[in-house]
This record gives sequence, structure tokens and C-alpha cells, in this order.
Amino acid sequence: MTITFAIRGEFIRLDHLLKATGLVGSGGAAHAEVDLGKVAVDGQPETRRRAKLRPGQRVAYGGQVVELTAGVPGASGTTS
Repeated sequence: MTITFAIRGEFIRLDHLLKATGLVGSGGAAHAEVDLGKVAVDGQPETRRRAKLRPGQRVAYGGQVVELTAGVPGASGTTS
């Protein structure tokens, strides 16, 4: 499944994205999964918990892919 997530600012931190999309239940869980090397950004393993992600990037975790798009005021993430 692919999740399309609209960023409301210039960037979103990786740990916040994982939590905001519901892929993990808490910030601590996000940190643990990143530390274990279970998250990839643009096809490369990402170990920085607070990596700044921008529109156009793709995050893979647990069989899910999150595509980041530029946000529209009032918009929220969607799944497809």
C-alpha cells in the first residue's frame, strides 16, 4: 500500500512522519525502528531519527511506502 502524505511546511522529521501516518504508535517506537535500520528514504537505509524529509521523497517501512507531497493549507495525508 502507498500512503500519500502532504507536508504542511518546508519539511517533516522522519520520526514525526512515522507517527503521523500511523505506521508506529509513538515517537519512541519510531526512534527504535529507525535505530534498527528498518526505515529507508529514497531506497537507502536512514538512521537519523530526525532526518528532514521534503516533498518528492519516498519513505519505506514495514511493507508500506509513504510518498511526500507539498501540502495545501487544510489538507491532510491520504492513502491509496
